[in-house]
Amino acid sequence: MRTTILGAGAIAGAHAGAVAQLPEHGVDAVLAHVVDLDSARAEDFARQHGVAAHGTSLDGVLADTDVLHVCTPPGAHVAAAVAALEAGVHVVVEKPAALSLAEVDRIAAAEAASTASFTQVVQHRFGHGIRQLRRLLDEGALGRALVATCDTLWYRAPEYFEVPWRGRWDTEGGGPTMGHGIHQFDLLLAALGPWAEVTAMAGRLARDVDTEDVSMAIVRFESGAMATVTNSLLSPRETSDLRFDTEAATIELSHLYGYTDADWTFTPAPGRDDVAARWQPDPDALPSGHLAQLVPTYRAFAAGEAPPVTVADTRGTLELVAAIYRSAFTGAVVRAGEITAGDPFHTSMRGTGPVWPLR
Repeated sequence: MRTTILGAGAIAGAHAGAVAQLPEHGVDAVLAHVVDLDSARAEDFARQHGVAAHGTSLDGVLADTDVLHVCTPPGAHVAAAVAALEAGVHVVVEKPAALSLAEVDRIAAAEAASTASFTQVVQHRFGHGIRQLRRLLDEGALGRALVATCDTLWYRAPEYFEVPWRGRWDTEGGGPTMGHGIHQFDLLLAALGPWAEVTAMAGRLARDVDTEDVSMAIVRFESGAMATVTNSLLSPRETSDLRFDTEAATIELSHLYGYTDADWTFTPAPGRDDVAARWQPDPDALPSGHLAQLVPTYRAFAAGEAPPVTVADTRGTLELVAAIYRSAFTGAVVRAGEITAGDPFHTSMRGTGPVWPLR
């Protein structure tokens, strides 16, 4: 498969490195093109990563592309994804895939009419720890999941937002709820399944942005489990933490931007030492990251199968984002399925707007 990367910014390097390693894992793929509006940046990227062709136009290379990786700022994701799907090209999009539920619905419609498939990068779903947790929950070995916490406590200095598209509803789609914490609460959903209702608050406490710089939510899942979700860009000691309390054990993950089995801890409930042996590290497992997701994704593309993260999975996570904003800005409890066409929060995560003014 011939791969094109659109957008030669910082995250594109992770994509290029992962594609270059795919043949080592039995996937026949090559990075054939890089496209960027800045021709000099495209040329530098191509030289650095050994890419044969580079340019500034996507239209000219889609006919020679099997998989397009969209690594642009979020506001440009949808147009590129739809164009590729209409050309029969598989799409791998960095998170967030779209700025609204309406936009992800547009992608879903384009995929339904295409011979190609779409997926969003949520690479932490592919670490061994989360897959093991999901398996043990499915098998009933841990009993019911009851309580969870999900904290994305990151720090972004004021100069981070000097990049023109950051901190704006129209180009980034939201603040840490949309662009940062999404990785961790996507893991929360991967472990606990569909959510049922959410109540939340958000604030712009310290950064000169249009969006929030912190949000907090309480989520109830269809299973009855309950979780808290915190998304912050104001936390000097950065951590990404998840904790799952089940009937039989507490399972915790503490990392920052990626994890291995060493970042997980497993604590049996009193009297449940029998479950401890069920939690086993895998020394051969890939760490969570782009390669761990791309290996099964490219295998699915090659086999004509749905990728492991579908457009429906993507929508489910973005629906929780929209619900957090809707609850925070309206003061109402939001239930799954409530945000439909015609709702302001369907077309924009800002919806009816926060109490603070735009910059």
